[in-house]
Amino acid sequence: MKEAIDVFNEWAIEGRDLGMEKGHAASVEEMLAFSLGERSEIGKNFSFLDLGCGNGWATRKVYGHPFCSKAVGIDGAGQMILNAKARGKGEHYIQTRVDTYDSTDTFDLIYSMEFIYYLLDPRLFVQRITDTWLKKGGRIIFGLDFYFENAESHSWPKKLNIPMHMLKEIEWIDLFEEAGLREVITWRANRTSDWPGTLVVTGRK
Repeated sequence: MKEAIDVFNEWAIEGRDLGMEKGHAASVEEMLAFSLGERSEIGKNFSFLDLGCGNGWATRKVYGHPFCSKAVGIDGAGQMILNAKARGKGEHYIQTRVDTYDSTDTFDLIYSMEFIYYLLDPRLFVQRITDTWLKKGGRIIFGLDFYFENAESHSWPKKLNIPMHMLKEIEWIDLFEEAGLREVITWRANRTSDWPGTLVVTGRK
């Protein structure tokens, strides 16, 4: 099977990153409305980290928030980062393997859309970023289209020839809580009559 980094680097070269942006937009809007609404209520500057940032479109959106003082996007695909930097407006982008990257910074809001299940050990990774990257009182919010309750997604690993880690919604909740996150909630973003929606999982430290 192929590595996800290689597949998405090819997609970025072909310009398919723009299609990913469009396809995920509605779910991401819901996720950011929730998390940025909270930051607006807090009313203080905050830092933002986008894991698997792709071409940086969500990072740029968050950096435009009046209280966002720093926005960082990380992705392993070189062409994705080149695309992100070409469209950048003051954010910072890093090309690296997210699962082995050691951040020297901490963040108030850590976000990811359609990334975490490509990692070899999502449970260990969530524990690590909660312990070392997330500030006290900060929030992690993930969006996932690949999850057990979404029957349509079960065929994706074979179709894309990429290894993925499928978990049930309750298993994602347990994973967050075991990492020490509190007030863990889930919902289905952009749910329609023929699409079960993006599973959103979020919790605070």
